[in-house]
Amino acid sequence: MLDFALFAVTFVLALVGAVLYLYPSSRRASGIPGLNPTDEKDGNLQDIASKGSLHEFLVGLHQEFGPVASFWFGGRPVVSLGSVDQLRQHVNPNHSTDSFETMLKSLLGYRSGTGGGATETVLRKKLYESAIDGSLKKNFPLLLQLVEELVEKWKSFPEAQHTPLCAHLLGLAMKTVTQLALGERFQDDAQVIAFRRNHDAIWSEIGKGYLDGSLEKSSSRKEHYEKALSQMESLLLSVFRERKADRKQTVFLDALLQSSLSERQVKPPGEIFTSCLSVSAVCVWALHFLSASEDVQDRLYQELQEVLGSDPVSLDKVPQLRYCQLVLNETVRTAKLTPVAARLQEVEGKVDQHVIPKETLVVYALGVVLQDGKTWNVPYRFDPDRFEEEPARKSFCLLGFSGNQTCPELRFAYTVATVLLATLVRQLKLHQLEGHVSEVRSELVSSPRDETWVTVSRRRTEPPEPSGPSGTGQ
Repeated sequence: MLDFALFAVTFVLALVGAVLYLYPSSRRASGIPGLNPTDEKDGNLQDIASKGSLHEFLVGLHQEFGPVASFWFGGRPVVSLGSVDQLRQHVNPNHSTDSFETMLKSLLGYRSGTGGGATETVLRKKLYESAIDGSLKKNFPLLLQLVEELVEKWKSFPEAQHTPLCAHLLGLAMKTVTQLALGERFQDDAQVIAFRRNHDAIWSEIGKGYLDGSLEKSSSRKEHYEKALSQMESLLLSVFRERKADRKQTVFLDALLQSSLSERQVKPPGEIFTSCLSVSAVCVWALHFLSASEDVQDRLYQELQEVLGSDPVSLDKVPQLRYCQLVLNETVRTAKLTPVAARLQEVEGKVDQHVIPKETLVVYALGVVLQDGKTWNVPYRFDPDRFEEEPARKSFCLLGFSGNQTCPELRFAYTVATVLLATLVRQLKLHQLEGHVSEVRSELVSSPRDETWVTVSRRRTEPPEPSGPSGTGQ
């Protein structure tokens, strides 16, 4: 259902603003309970800013008003859904526009120019799926090499050395995504560094600058942002021209260039940007949770030994790593990896007794849903075994995090994370630093608020049999 759950960074408020600007909505939310605007011009924007993120704002909103609640963005109402039951009711034939893509391209200075409606959305998703699958098949040895290089580096560290997960794994994500998506130019570390520098500058300003309007008030920040955007555009344009001239068929971008998409539709594919953050976030949180749960590490090690033995992981073996997939599912759930998403209500809809008018923006409070005690037993506990139960699997699939509705970018992130876990866990053990707690920064892609540290040690013996159900309290 929620195949729109693309991964990105801090600018969900800009998404709301862009969609409301592009698609005028009804002036009334049909009596749906919620907040009155605190400011005639800004609506509840200051309430959101004071909470620190839209996710934290939505947590409080649903605690006060229940699973269907409304608030105001500027002078327009927004409806938020905060439980699995309400999301299941919200059958909304609204696949003709992707609000995230509309916002992203608007902010980056591009227009989609598609106008193909639901049919084009389906075809585009199939094209991306095919392009990502093709790139993984052709470049799997490269992915494995990049992971093995990182693991070898960690093996060289003294056992007491603190290892920064965010720094190392964002670097791995940048190398993996750029090389598998854009090609061999990014085997040059200088090109990856340039991409990362501009990438970070763009997303950090989209996050804070569009939240409080401060970007427009600071000429130096705006100049820095526009320079980074211009440099990123020039870099990507150069890559596009090179790949199109060579007519190669080895990476993600090649498949897009050889398709029926226009040049404007191809550049810049938002998936290239968002996948860096998705891959990094899944890998960081997976290793963080594993470091806090020795039983889960040991069970994962046993599965890896049984399925792979001493052989490197291969693409055809990935689907056989069933417990590894449970670990990644629980990683995404516990970290609230995508806490907020949104869709435009194309036709009048109804949830419970509440009518949702046509052209209303509907926010999916996924972070609220992923930690709802009515859906998940002990929701703040990291417990991969919960996905042995069919109700948990169905709820997760409904949210778009597994099954056929999983977006291509998340499937790519799952594959990279599986290769990392399959390579690292068979050689090293992860240990959480005593007293170290990682707080979640809940943006459109949740990440640790500060650097997350672990120590690693070499595996020397077979781990003991786990004594019971795996899990760790969070």
